[in-house]
Amino acid sequence: MNITIFGATGRVGRALVQYALADGHQVTALVRSPEKLNSHERLTIIEGDARDQTAIQMSLREADVALSSLCANQTTTLSESIVHITQAMEDQSIRRIVTIGTAGILQSRTEPKKLRYRSNESRRLITFAAEEHEKVYKHLQATTLDWTIVCPTYLPDGPATQTYRVEPEVLPLDGRSISVGDTAHFAYRELTKKTYNQMRVGLSY
Repeated sequence: MNITIFGATGRVGRALVQYALADGHQVTALVRSPEKLNSHERLTIIEGDARDQTAIQMSLREADVALSSLCANQTTTLSESIVHITQAMEDQSIRRIVTIGTAGILQSRTEPKKLRYRSNESRRLITFAAEEHEKVYKHLQATTLDWTIVCPTYLPDGPATQTYRVEPEVLPLDGRSISVGDTAHFAYRELTKKTYNQMRVGLSY
């Protein structure tokens, strides 16, 4: 399988690349800093910006599926890139994409009509990143693609234990954290399983 990964030099992205290569897949990574990735015979590294439509098209040219672990980082990269990614996928008849979101865009348990970051569950003072992730969610909702948004809560570094809780549309009850390794493990597994197609998925221990 040919997998295109966006955000491959980030914490979750690196783990996604490792999973895909370990399983024998061909991987294409669009990155701004190629030197941050180790070379591999089945890894094609394309230098470019995820906000560049041409770079996105090139990255997805031979893809079967896509993974995105792009971060907001106080830029509009998320909301700009998802438009180009979904357009390229539709142009090239690619159906499946899994993205890494944030628990803030899950539904609130205490105020079910609100997203968590807009509800009394949230203590966020700065909501820019959550707003960017919400734009990605709304954009994917408007497509006919087979999408899943993985929504981890607090995300410390750590390996995959493969023992965690998942729940569609909301954060597992009393969820406090989930490691980078387990977030990547679930996202990579969900890419082919499609258990949560066209859903957000809360992820925590």
